Amino acid sequence: MKHAQLLDCTLRDGAYLIDKKFGNETIRGIINGLVKARMDFIEIGFFQDEGFGEGKTVFLNSNDAKRFIPHYKEGCQFTVLADYSRYSIENLDECTGDSIDAVRECFFKKERYDAIEVCKKIKEKGYKVFVQPVDILGYSDIELIEFLQLVNELEPYCLSIVDTFGSMYQEDLHRVFELINHNLVKSCRIGFHSHNNMQLSNALSQEFLRMTVGKRYAVVDGTINGMGRGAGNTPTELVAQYMVSQLGYGYDIDAILDVIDGYMDNIRSMCTWGYTTEYFVAGCFSAHVNNIAYLSKKNSIRSKDMRFILNKIGAIPRKRYDYDLLEKTYMELVKSEIDDSNDIEFLRKYIGHRPVLIIVPGLSATRKTDSIVTYIKKNNPVVITVNFIHEKVESDFIYMSNVKRFRFWRNNDKFLNAKKIFTSNVGVEKDDNTIIVSFIKLVKCGWEHLDNSTIMLLRLLDIIGVSTIAIAGFDGYSYTSKNYATKDLELSSLHEDPSEMNRELEEMLIDYNATRVNKITRIIFVTDSRFDTCFN
Repeated sequence: MKHAQLLDCTLRDGAYLIDKKFGNETIRGIINGLVKARMDFIEIGFFQDEGFGEGKTVFLNSNDAKRFIPHYKEGCQFTVLADYSRYSIENLDECTGDSIDAVRECFFKKERYDAIEVCKKIKEKGYKVFVQPVDILGYSDIELIEFLQLVNELEPYCLSIVDTFGSMYQEDLHRVFELINHNLVKSCRIGFHSHNNMQLSNALSQEFLRMTVGKRYAVVDGTINGMGRGAGNTPTELVAQYMVSQLGYGYDIDAILDVIDGYMDNIRSMCTWGYTTEYFVAGCFSAHVNNIAYLSKKNSIRSKDMRFILNKIGAIPRKRYDYDLLEKTYMELVKSEIDDSNDIEFLRKYIGHRPVLIIVPGLSATRKTDSIVTYIKKNNPVVITVNFIHEKVESDFIYMSNVKRFRFWRNNDKFLNAKKIFTSNVGVEKDDNTIIVSFIKLVKCGWEHLDNSTIMLLRLLDIIGVSTIAIAGFDGYSYTSKNYATKDLELSSLHEDPSEMNRELEEMLIDYNATRVNKITRIIFVTDSRFDTCFN
């Protein structure tokens, strides 16, 4: 017996693009073609409480869907997808064998406990049950193991690994599969449903087929031509060809090509899908494609702007779509982009060949003042303090990129009279004591605290071409001791995880060191820091 089955869900996943209205003839034509191709499962649409209509792949129950099921199934099995929030299990009739064979129950993580109860009722009515948790990468290992205990009590036909946002790499697939395979009841198949944001759907589906051999019966999802929202899905024809040519399966590729020739050109004239740079950006951040659709309407937006916005709004909001939040973040970004060439050139000339001493507001900035003063007397650096005023050390500039820090210091007399470097997001007016540099030029996506002030200042000095950078007060964060030079500065870190903040800073510093333009710039630490090894 072959270890894997192929499930085509064109009439369901592709339906999002055309309001689920393929038309009766197209629905029947695609189904007949897939039956001829000897597909294992054909998903013909949705079970929903509403949204029905002529020529639509939306059904109230198995009896309603029966009109599209061929009299002779030729060994094919038929499925529909039931979204937990859109379908009442009370509407589902008993399985009769001449209509739908299986129901795939789809649900968000917060719905998982109630959804399992619905799955039990589906099974009781005689259907094969596919458990389809949205965004499998959104589960922690502990959450997934706990959930698998509930799945084991159910003993469904299949539990699917659903890469909802197309953000999965091969390493992710292996990790999730091994975790599930080790903890899932052996009678249950494992499925894989991928989206093509990273251009990896076909490769991941093939890898899934290889890695499951000898370990678990598997089900792989695909759609004709990869039809689906945004970047689309694994193309059925590609994974079928792989299974035929490399694994000895008996799918009729010519029959699949006939479906493509007969129907897909017409469908493509009504909608579009497939890999784009924008959908790649969505995949990078596990973001819902509706975020990209909204941002793409901005005439002047760039792909890197979308990347910044998705990074900035956070992991939870970007899995759905909050258009007000997107708009607010976009407008903040637009306001922060300026032409700072004159100010950059002024700094370049001011610093010249002198070293720069950055004083970060860590605890050692005040406890090790003597070491800092000794360094200044010996090396005559340009002194820049970051987001604070040092009471015992005179600085050439106060650097500010943190709006909260600016609001705290803005009425301080010493701050008002000092020379200042602001990033454009702070939103200050320019005067004789003020230099303003572009915020967007200095941030880099990939981390929650992407706008860390010290990292951004290091990038600014790299642009300027400073010969030597000395750093003081860059201690890192701790649970057990004070973290800042003054008590007032402690407030911002009360609800942060010190270990996570240190990890992110280490990653950002390693990235900075690897990607900086001026590799010959010396970087030294005047006070002890947990981050000095990042420059080894």
